[in-house]
Amino acid sequence: MRNNEQTPEEPSEFIFGRHPAITALKSDQEINKVFIQDGLKNELIGEIIKLAKKRSLVIQMVPKSKLERLAPRENHQGVVLAVSAYKYASIDDLFERAKEKDEAPFFLILDNINDPHNLGSIMRTADAVGAHGIIIPKRRSVGLTGVVAKTSTGAIEHVPVVRVTNLVNTVKELKDRGLWVFGTDMNGTDYRRFDAKGPVGIIIGNEGKGISPLLKKTVDEMLTIPMVGHVQSLNASVAASLLMYQAFSSRHPLN
Repeated sequence: MRNNEQTPEEPSEFIFGRHPAITALKSDQEINKVFIQDGLKNELIGEIIKLAKKRSLVIQMVPKSKLERLAPRENHQGVVLAVSAYKYASIDDLFERAKEKDEAPFFLILDNINDPHNLGSIMRTADAVGAHGIIIPKRRSVGLTGVVAKTSTGAIEHVPVVRVTNLVNTVKELKDRGLWVFGTDMNGTDYRRFDAKGPVGIIIGNEGKGISPLLKKTVDEMLTIPMVGHVQSLNASVAASLLMYQAFSSRHPLN
């Protein structure tokens, strides 16, 4: 049996910020209402209103205090969209995406990433390098939220995310379906030797604890990022970016 069970849809979410709003309005994202701060007039706000009217959406001009209640402690830039919950993909969707592009599958597997800014940043890089999707666990991990959407600067609309019950079982399934799975650790092969030409999955561990012990046992090869400074660890999104671009380099070599 394939372990691609998905969670029920999340409660309604909000997208905030001008560029994320424009990206969402140009996508197939289901949007319920557009909130715009009273008195704001500039080119981007005008574009947002134009796109919302084109989709016959409800546009509500509201005071700044209303937006601050909808998106507390966030830089909403005078725009908040009330959207239906983000939909999660399935494992099959990711393989189909790779097949449609006639490429070897290239997936990111995130082991309990808790910071929405990290997830958003990882999604942004995943889109840039052409990764076919991201896999996250249901529990003890951030999901697709408004903060993730804003940090991803629109990549959330283009990078499918799968939410699974058990990452260990999922990695075993991926390996059965032909993927070579790489993890990250202090001791391993220098990531600059990482060759990702074939079907690959890269596991990025939790911000503080790294990859969980059970998941480590499923990895085909560990990669390490050498560091010569005083700090011997990198932010999860930075480490993910380095590995994704090394994968990109091997999959798209210079002529």
